[in-house]
Amino acid sequence: MRNWNGWGDESVSTPLGKGRRTFIEDRIGPGTPPPEATLQDLVGKVSPSRIAESPSLRISTDAELRVRRSRGQSLPDLAALRYGRLEAVPDGVARPETTSDIRRLLAFARETVANLIPYGGGTSVTGGVSAYVSPNPLITVDMSRFAGVRDVDEKSGLVTVGSGTTGPALATALAGRGLAIGHEPQSFEFATVGGWVAARGAGLRSLGSGRIEEIFAGGRLESPAGSMDMEPFPASAAGPDLRHVVLGSEGRLGFLMDVVLRAERFPDLDVVDAYAVADWDHALEAARSLVQNRVGLSMLRLSTPAETRTLMGFSNKPSDRRLLNAYLGLRRRPTEYCLVLVGARGRRKPAKAIRAEAASVLKQWGGVKIPGVAAAWSKSRFQAPYLRSALWEEGYASDTLETATSWSGASRLLSRLETAIAGALAPWDEHVWAFTHFSHLYPSGTSLYTTFMFRLAADPDETLARWLAIKRAATEVIAAERATISHHHGIGTDLAEYLPAEKGALGMHALRSLVQAFDPEGIMNPGVLLADR
Repeated sequence: MRNWNGWGDESVSTPLGKGRRTFIEDRIGPGTPPPEATLQDLVGKVSPSRIAESPSLRISTDAELRVRRSRGQSLPDLAALRYGRLEAVPDGVARPETTSDIRRLLAFARETVANLIPYGGGTSVTGGVSAYVSPNPLITVDMSRFAGVRDVDEKSGLVTVGSGTTGPALATALAGRGLAIGHEPQSFEFATVGGWVAARGAGLRSLGSGRIEEIFAGGRLESPAGSMDMEPFPASAAGPDLRHVVLGSEGRLGFLMDVVLRAERFPDLDVVDAYAVADWDHALEAARSLVQNRVGLSMLRLSTPAETRTLMGFSNKPSDRRLLNAYLGLRRRPTEYCLVLVGARGRRKPAKAIRAEAASVLKQWGGVKIPGVAAAWSKSRFQAPYLRSALWEEGYASDTLETATSWSGASRLLSRLETAIAGALAPWDEHVWAFTHFSHLYPSGTSLYTTFMFRLAADPDETLARWLAIKRAATEVIAAERATISHHHGIGTDLAEYLPAEKGALGMHALRSLVQAFDPEGIMNPGVLLADR
């Protein structure tokens, strides 16, 4: 069963361990485990629903289900559940199965002046699925029953799939047909296809397979104003592409139903190699060279020295670290370096050639291939979110933020961003440990993905104040550097106040007009994307 107050399956445990604990203590001090609310505590505090249970509408008012569907995966979501300070839960959870169910839900919401919150895998880290205090009844709409592959057009490479289908389920269904969808975000285990599209996401293999806007071919949207079919044309010049209206809409326009995706052939070879590059400037230039020369990699990830140090420190295997350091010493390389991960995927012969070309480029910039690291990363890449709960239980908060900018501004933004985060808790005389990687790289620029850790306060309000101070310091730097406030996490409610600075007055007017056209009565997910709650 899904964990009710953190990431993942509740049967999966990822303890912090002595090595990780020592690493983080050395940087920000010892943590104090906070008191933990139980699920029963929160269920016992749930207020009576303002709507009636409705089997015909597939609406449940069960208190535990309402708690379980009340939040996503942002740090405020985690804090609300763990501290037992859940200010609001939905009045009901709907689990529709058909388009007719969705249309009747929309009609019910209109009649009862209720608001609907689309809920896929519940993996939003920006407040996109969180219940809130509202004068209107709230209904969270769980789309998990819209799951499964509907149709496969193997000649065209088009796959029609229910929007509630998770990544692993889709991968399993297509593998038997020799097909794959190359979209693998960090949230792959639980995120749904509809969520991929709605948040305009980017998977770990975006360099090769593309972001979701390159994979999304069409589908069907059910909005309060009506239905919209998006045909999966390979290309069209028939006015603005309305598929791009749905991408990144975060549930403000309606419900995605069936989604058409562009599939690729299941790879004969799928391999990741790890390299150590001693100097950050050299590592950065090597990465830029690889993408601008279009080597053909499926993925490329560049870690700063601080993140590399953290990845090694969090390995929990001192013997492996010692062996790796000895290996680098034999090759006259320092133990302080930048980790570069490169992936090659596809037909065997071309993929081998791509792998060899990447090795040649990295060697020119002083890179040396290192054993074991790529295999360990590949094995654990979807387990990292589980560490967040382990850190919390030891008295630490961990969160992320991401942005993107041009190559000419990347180094300056990185420096300013990490400096702002590191000093954000000076008023509390607290330290922050921050580290960054570039995980989605383009010929014109790169994304920056920063993780930060800080100590939990004894008072829940102070913990959230610390988090907010860090996020605001970082976002102000991002805005000042004219970088995007979100590369692939979406906007949700957490970043909605910053969107006008990026879109401008006319752009925001256009967005509001768009929402009004699809949802004239304001039924869908108020406060998300537009700060209009």
